[in-house]
Amino acid sequence: MRADDPAAWLFARTTGGIRWGLERTEALLAGADHPHRRFASLHVAGTNGKGSVSALCESVLRAARPGRVTGLYTSPHLVRFPERIRVAGRPVAEALLAACEAELRPAIEASGATFFEATTALAFLCFARAGVELAVVEVGLGGRLDSTNVLAPLACAVTNVALDHTEYLGDTVEAIAAEKAGIFKPGVPAVTGESAPRPLAVLRARAEAAGAPLSVLDEVAEVEGVRLSLDGTRFRLRSARWGEREVHVPLIGEHQARNAALAAELLALLPADHAPSWEDVERGFAAVRWAGRMQVERIRGGTWIFDVAHNPAGVQALCAALDGMTLDPPVVLLASVLADKNWAEMLPPLLARAHAAILTVPSSAPEDRRWSVDGVAASLTTDIPVRVIPDLPAAVMRAETMAPYGTVLVTGSVHTVGDALEALGIAPG
Repeated sequence: MRADDPAAWLFARTTGGIRWGLERTEALLAGADHPHRRFASLHVAGTNGKGSVSALCESVLRAARPGRVTGLYTSPHLVRFPERIRVAGRPVAEALLAACEAELRPAIEASGATFFEATTALAFLCFARAGVELAVVEVGLGGRLDSTNVLAPLACAVTNVALDHTEYLGDTVEAIAAEKAGIFKPGVPAVTGESAPRPLAVLRARAEAAGAPLSVLDEVAEVEGVRLSLDGTRFRLRSARWGEREVHVPLIGEHQARNAALAAELLALLPADHAPSWEDVERGFAAVRWAGRMQVERIRGGTWIFDVAHNPAGVQALCAALDGMTLDPPVVLLASVLADKNWAEMLPPLLARAHAAILTVPSSAPEDRRWSVDGVAASLTTDIPVRVIPDLPAAVMRAETMAPYGTVLVTGSVHTVGDALEALGIAPG
């Protein structure tokens, strides 16, 4: 966290950990005259892909009605805090952020609200003050007791369910699915991209119990003919709602084709006064930008790919995307994974697709979650050279010299990608 970020003081609240319950968030919002009731919303949960789906939806809604002010709330940020709270496609203005912080700060401190509770209340107040009419809100963790679940959305989505954050959400996909299904509400239509029988059965049962009409992506749409390139993803969508369409999104990966299809089906659930046309969907998809998700940058003759894959499912999707493209050799992997993630499962498939690797430690990673990089390197079994360069800016410089006209893949965590972007002077948008 940079000291000049308007929200720097909030990060002292990250030391308190996670405290379940909506009561503190509701109290903060009540004290600010319920700002979350002054805009309509879409609510998006899931293990992976929820940020991409949220960004796709917001881009379409902005394209559909240029005069309408949209909001996008996601987490975490890559470089600077205002990236989390976007108004009309741009990070929230620092003057507005500072004013809303000043208003909420006494109540935040008095209530003992956690970082994410405070940030959620801050985002919703910023949206209300900026005149946001329709916001797309990404769930932070789980769903049922996540701070964002104070919303009464027009529609919602659960992208998928995989094992992640098991210390909080449960150690089975069924338990995690039940937590994510907590965003379902009576009469609010929902859609899911989940296809595995066990978590899908839980989502269906919870939706029925909540009185939420649930659509399943694979039952209402088909994704066919996916083609990948460094310019994005193309595919054919067959949808009961949209018909047969050729789709292009700048986001890269077969998983992004499913994310785009899910976003299209979520948008189709909106009531008529908010619903986009297919032409709006096309324009919005073409304009979407989602930093750190197979983000491609050309730097001094080399190709850099930044992806925040931070769990085995994310790495699996990343590797599938890499396998669908031709990359300029040599491919150098620049990686750092948080110590509490399953790096032992994440690293081997990444190493198998690289000619050399550098393991590092981003300075933005919490000290108690930084991996023991020397120990990790010593434990690896691989035929490629692996270097340990703990200082991330130095690791970035070394990666560039190792692949001057090749490809550098930066991945492992949000901290890794954010710090690398900052070291290279690339604004995440």
